[in-house]
Amino acid sequence: MEQWPTGRMLSAVARRIEHEWNAHLARWDLTHASIPVLYVLLGGPRSQRELARATGVTEQTMSRIVAGLERRGYVERRVPPDDARRHDVVLTDAGRRAVVEAGDPRVAEEMSVRGLDAEQVAQLRQLLAVMLAAHPDGTPGGAPLPYPAGHGRG
Repeated sequence: MEQWPTGRMLSAVARRIEHEWNAHLARWDLTHASIPVLYVLLGGPRSQRELARATGVTEQTMSRIVAGLERRGYVERRVPPDDARRHDVVLTDAGRRAVVEAGDPRVAEEMSVRGLDAEQVAQLRQLLAVMLAAHPDGTPGGAPLPYPAGHGRG
């Protein structure tokens, strides 16, 4: 691995962490794509368009994510009383429990920094912040991930 380019090493670590994160989320029948939607919905009902914008995916992708969450009983679509043309996505009690249990920030952080001491974690976070700033994703405002402070994708 010493001869690998830095980008390949970053990618390999990210894939391993994402695989572990997905295995964790599978216990609730969730994925790395669906958990951010539940986090956004903790703030209240949203349209699919708003959810897509908040999570940085297309409306078509969001439609599939919401349909899956709805099948699992984690969300419901409701017509707001003030606009019969619109459907809001609403978090159910089961969805609230799932996001609190599955999205425990301590679990995600533990997966992400395993093998590092506190000083190394601080250094890594500083370096990653510099790298993220140097590689904008092209979305307005940098499209922050909808996770609470201290929480990662795993």
